[in-house]
Amino acid sequence: MALATRTERGSAPGPPPGPARSFWGSTIGKKAVMAVTGLAMLLYLIAHMLGNLKVFFGPDEMNGYAHWLRTIGEPVLHHEWFLWIVRFGLLAAVVLHGVSAYQLSRRDLAARPVKYAHARRRASYATRTMRWGGVIVALFVVWHLLDLTTGTVNPRGESGHPYENIVATFDTWYGDTIYIVAMLAVGLHIRHGFWSAAQTLGAGSPGRARALKATANILALVLTAGFLSVPLAVMTGVVS
Repeated sequence: MALATRTERGSAPGPPPGPARSFWGSTIGKKAVMAVTGLAMLLYLIAHMLGNLKVFFGPDEMNGYAHWLRTIGEPVLHHEWFLWIVRFGLLAAVVLHGVSAYQLSRRDLAARPVKYAHARRRASYATRTMRWGGVIVALFVVWHLLDLTTGTVNPRGESGHPYENIVATFDTWYGDTIYIVAMLAVGLHIRHGFWSAAQTLGAGSPGRARALKATANILALVLTAGFLSVPLAVMTGVVS
């Protein structure tokens, strides 16, 4: 009887996973996390691009805008707390987005260990470059923080002078090259990612497909052009 009891106890299933764990463990859950975090980062990119365009209005406008960002929420929040809340939120979004993408990729490979006997229809360039594009963007984020946030790799790197720091970094060939390559990767990532997120969240019905694809193309084009306009303006002397 004691042996039977021990066997029954040893084979008893553990407690069922909670709703959050079950959601994260499912393929649908991971795709939803990718979609939501991707859209959150897209909203940030739009706001960031609009802020960057202030460089065309001169140093007073750009530096004043940067100072205002550090005072948002005062006196409820201390100086720069709002920026740090945004940074930690973005970091969480990037980590969740990247981990979800990696795990979904591993599941796809595990479910299809043998290659297709017949070649599949070739995917679009943006689709085939989503993975390496994501890696490029992630590496660029690190560089961008070291360049224009901490000033570690910036030729000028003076806190409180973003206009001058921007001009300094885009006065170098490597600063221009890194930024341009990264922004092109961002554009391709947005073009495919927006459409994928819409499908995951249930907005990609056949009747809306054309409009959503057009929106994805326009978003990618506008954001890429907006971000690239800054280094191009410095390179051509429009901003100096």
